Amino acid sequence: MSTETSESATAPAAPPPPTGPPPVPSRRTFIATTSVAGGVIAAGGLVAGPVLLGAEEAVAAEAPPSSRVSLSVNGERHTVTVDNRTSLLDLLREHLGLTGSKKGCNAGACGACTVLVDGRRVNSCLTLAVRLEGAEVTTVEGLARGGQLHPLQQAFIDQDAFQCGYCTPGQIVSGVGCMREGHTGSPEEIREWMSGNICRCGCYVKIVRAVEQASGRK
Repeated sequence: MSTETSESATAPAAPPPPTGPPPVPSRRTFIATTSVAGGVIAAGGLVAGPVLLGAEEAVAAEAPPSSRVSLSVNGERHTVTVDNRTSLLDLLREHLGLTGSKKGCNAGACGACTVLVDGRRVNSCLTLAVRLEGAEVTTVEGLARGGQLHPLQQAFIDQDAFQCGYCTPGQIVSGVGCMREGHTGSPEEIREWMSGNICRCGCYVKIVRAVEQASGRK
């Protein structure tokens, strides 16, 4: 009788398949796995980075929409090409070098940027330059004539109607507009019609006196 046994007879039986939930990975296994995955993602980002950067540069290189506008500033005709988003204030200061009009709040609340457009007072920080084709603009630089100060400019000096002076150009231009509009009948009327011009130094009383002097009421 043979004592040899077959391989199949001696091989251990396969373990039964697990019936419970899969084992939870250990903290060390989790960290190792996420680190490898993160490295793969980072490597992919480095490969794709130059492509995305090139696309961004191409978009940035596209010129913004611009327009050509011709207008008169203090009696001098100017024709310029500007970004359609350029404000009248930035056109005056950055393109024409007329820095008398000040950029205060840049939101139309302080009046430091006040200029006259076709005789009307406007906040130049809120006025788009491209909408002023053919307009007549007057800034504080254009008020004097032949070396002679405008009466309101002189009145501001006489009445000492300023301290730091930052709001003064807008105050003067607004006061000139107020005089042309005929709103100088009383101190109360002047204050009402110049209420959009803020003086953080608090020279309101002297500003009103200067407008009264220039309008012939004082």
